[in-house]
Amino acid sequence: MRIAHVSDCYAPRTGGIESQVKALATRQAAGGRDVRVITATPGHGQVRSGLDIVDGVPVHRVVANVPFELPVHPRTRREVGRVLDADPVDVVHIHAGVISPFAWGAVRAARERNLPVLVTVHSVWGALARPGFGVSDALTRWSSWGVTLSAVSDLAAERVHSAVPRAGDVLVVPNGIDPADWSITPGPSSSEALRLVTVMRLAPRKRTLPLVRMIDVARRRLAGEVDVTATIIGDGPMLQRAQKEARSRGVADAIRFTGRLDRSGILDVFAGSDVYVQPSIKESFGLAALEARTAGLPVLARAQSGTTQFIHDGIEGLLAVDDPGMVGALVRLGHDRSFLDQMTQHNRYVPPEETWPNVLTTVDAAYRAAGARRAGQ
Repeated sequence: MRIAHVSDCYAPRTGGIESQVKALATRQAAGGRDVRVITATPGHGQVRSGLDIVDGVPVHRVVANVPFELPVHPRTRREVGRVLDADPVDVVHIHAGVISPFAWGAVRAARERNLPVLVTVHSVWGALARPGFGVSDALTRWSSWGVTLSAVSDLAAERVHSAVPRAGDVLVVPNGIDPADWSITPGPSSSEALRLVTVMRLAPRKRTLPLVRMIDVARRRLAGEVDVTATIIGDGPMLQRAQKEARSRGVADAIRFTGRLDRSGILDVFAGSDVYVQPSIKESFGLAALEARTAGLPVLARAQSGTTQFIHDGIEGLLAVDDPGMVGALVRLGHDRSFLDQMTQHNRYVPPEETWPNVLTTVDAAYRAAGARRAGQ
């Protein structure tokens, strides 16, 4: 099978979508598939635009001269079409977020060549995005082009379907993980300490400030019984405000901000932690939470996020409907060490469903569905 992945962003840029596309492409190539990537992201090595090779995978960089190296191109349809003509494929796999002009523009090029198209939405379409895609469909009727839609979680799939119901069923194609990459040797723990950790971009949508407040309230409710501390891994525009919030609440000594860490550094922190906390709601999947769960940490998350794809209440972690519920869950875990240990043991010895072999099987099935749909048009 010859596969073309299309993504606005790709290496050397780093982020959730580009990391998953790169991991999927390299694993498909290792499994014997003929894979290439088409992206609007310029290279930072010898190849800025044109054919590049990244981890053994051909990468066609369709790059325009735009400010700040934005991953856009004014003639996406034509330029992607040229790549597909020069390097034919059997299926085009589009990877899209809320705003992905290059990826969505490539759908037209694939349609004009009568190619099966699978679109995977990697974000949660919120109140603003859903009407926008509904209007775009009404104007262009792209839902009638034979495109097969998918999303990375049940929650994200529901949002996509509500935006463009004419497109039919929305498949679920989750992100993948290699459990061996997230194996840790846990350090000693104590019933008198509850050590929290999170990995996030410190941006408003990740809800860094509410997390600091939750930690503060949980500390006060468990004061004299359990010492609650936290490590926040990541960087972003909310860093200084979060540090200021911690100081103003008197918890600066209890919350450590590490900045960005590589995987080795994250694993070191995981080994000395008890619970992973994800305060954000606008998570289509929550890859960092899956990494923590795979390392053996119970995950505390909001029930409205796509993290519910792999976190089930009371099994791999706890789910809360609001911030007071998150605090209540932390207090419960501080009081009930046996329950915390039960979830920890489950996560350490039961791998998640979203391992790469399972995900690759799901992706292949989605490609077959896209081929069958295109043939039926």
